[in-house]
Amino acid sequence: MSHPIRRRAVPAVIAALLSATAACSSGDSPAPPDRITTAYDLPERAYPESITVDPHTAEVYTSSFLTGAVYRATPGKPAAETFLPAGADGRRTANGVKADANGRLWVIDHTAGITVYDTKTRALLARFDVPAEGQPFVNDLAVTPDGGVYITDSVRNVVYRIGPDQLTDAFAHDGHGGALRVYLDLGAAKDPAAQQPMTLNGIAADDTGKYLIVVDMTNGDLYRVSTEPRPAVRRLTLTGGNAVDGDGLELRGDTLWVVHNKSNAVSRWHLSDDGAKAELQHRVTDPALDIPTSIAHSGDRALVTVSQFDKNGPYGDGTPAGFRIVEIAQL
Repeated sequence: MSHPIRRRAVPAVIAALLSATAACSSGDSPAPPDRITTAYDLPERAYPESITVDPHTAEVYTSSFLTGAVYRATPGKPAAETFLPAGADGRRTANGVKADANGRLWVIDHTAGITVYDTKTRALLARFDVPAEGQPFVNDLAVTPDGGVYITDSVRNVVYRIGPDQLTDAFAHDGHGGALRVYLDLGAAKDPAAQQPMTLNGIAADDTGKYLIVVDMTNGDLYRVSTEPRPAVRRLTLTGGNAVDGDGLELRGDTLWVVHNKSNAVSRWHLSDDGAKAELQHRVTDPALDIPTSIAHSGDRALVTVSQFDKNGPYGDGTPAGFRIVEIAQL
């Protein structure tokens, strides 16, 4: 999830988000001291937000919300390197990142839009802008096997889509892809009595690309968005817990992982065959997670970003420790 940089003016919708209280699930289990270990060290002031694993090279990319930099970690090496420097291509912040199967890295700046890079050359390939209307807060993204890219907007409560044809068209116009286009409005599916000014956050695609899972971080709901034969949305029935503070998501088969940022937790859920229910199977809560924001598996390794947003970052004052990506065992 994206959050505003603390030193900027904070709009009302962000202030409402930051005042939300963390919720705990009865499925919580404290992690033993050796369960959460450092996978990669990050540079100073990294404040990592999102994480993705290149499906071909197993290299790990993570974004810096505070500076807009993107870092790359190579398996077997303890420290990440700078892949895209702070301020690259005018980027003031970086939240959602995703490496696709075609050697491209998608990077979100919630204030501006999405930039697409070649992971080998670091060349900028394309750019898609935030819409002019409303107050967009573009947050996270998922890629489906057909090359479609789906993006959440936390303020407008919509999902955007960039189709393969749009990307091809952008390549034909010097990388200019125009403004993001609304794919589905989730506002109608949300409980009117529980509406919040800033809600949608993480998004994940299933292995076939037939549906997406989207989290409502303030109400703790999960939504299933069908992509075939036409877009449709349904709210899942949750048993055993909720998705309050839900940030990054990861979906593999019928297993869904939810990162709960201010709850310092990561949970694992089982999705029913009919797509109507999600059952909490396991949840790890530990202060060592220090405001986790995103998860990605590299093989059997569950890698999680430790943002420390509450330590001289967008959540408040304090002194951060060394920034890192951690591994949670048996998650």
